[in-house]
Amino acid sequence: MKHIAVIGAGTMGNGIAHTFAQNGFKVNLIDLNQASLDRGLATISKNLDRMLAKEKISEADKKTTLNNIDSFTELSKGVKQVDLVVEAAVENVDIKLNIFKDLDGLCDENTILATNTSSISITQIAAATKRPDRIIGMHFMNPVPIMKLVEIIRGYSTSDKVTNTIMTLSESLGKVPVKVNDYPGFVANRILMPMINESIETLYNGVAGVYEIDTVMKLGMAHPMGPLQLADFIGLDVCLSILNVMYDGFKNPKYAPCPLLVNMVRAGKLGVKAGEGFYDYSESKKAEKISAQFSN
Repeated sequence: MKHIAVIGAGTMGNGIAHTFAQNGFKVNLIDLNQASLDRGLATISKNLDRMLAKEKISEADKKTTLNNIDSFTELSKGVKQVDLVVEAAVENVDIKLNIFKDLDGLCDENTILATNTSSISITQIAAATKRPDRIIGMHFMNPVPIMKLVEIIRGYSTSDKVTNTIMTLSESLGKVPVKVNDYPGFVANRILMPMINESIETLYNGVAGVYEIDTVMKLGMAHPMGPLQLADFIGLDVCLSILNVMYDGFKNPKYAPCPLLVNMVRAGKLGVKAGEGFYDYSESKKAEKISAQFSN
């Protein structure tokens, strides 16, 4: 397996493309929007520069990595004759189902189709294709070039051969693959999102402020960042989407998103990418200034 296609040039997509390219794979990075592709490639270059400054790679390594990536705005051209497709589009079930229907018709019958979904059913995605045995989840963590974990999610019909192939492939990237079964939220988000949601409920109920909640979790539980800061980093819209998937999947009220989270997403206060969430990022991407809404 040497030729990989990655769909989506956003944060996760460009990180996945970077990781494969740095490990010697030829990568087709695909996005329908040329501006998104340009931003994705620029991000990869900047991240490589950071690694270069820290002497983790050489100038030759950077050049080789960038040379391993080709960009495409046409899906049919980008997935031609690849061994694996990793879909990293927006976390929307209808969009993903449409992408996989298209991929099933465009790709060679032996091509493995993977999704980087953080919560959507692999079995549901596989049902949109005629190759359910070759559909699998590869849930990378952000930032992809740094984080070691990859959740490998087997759908109901995913074959042992495909699962083992993707486990071995992930190890070749320097990652630690962990095999899990196909239930809403898998493992990482099934545990993480209720914690984030409960943190938002704690703020919503006036138990403590943003700084206090995050400080308790950082100093008391040894978390590298507080749950509200982490929610901002992930994107509050993404958190809401994952919680809704789990709530719909389990029909359990403990997964129901906090009304404060719902309202913040409606208001466009999505976290770092929007410049404001629980913290104000207008002057710095670091969570140093609490949003005016929560500063009193």
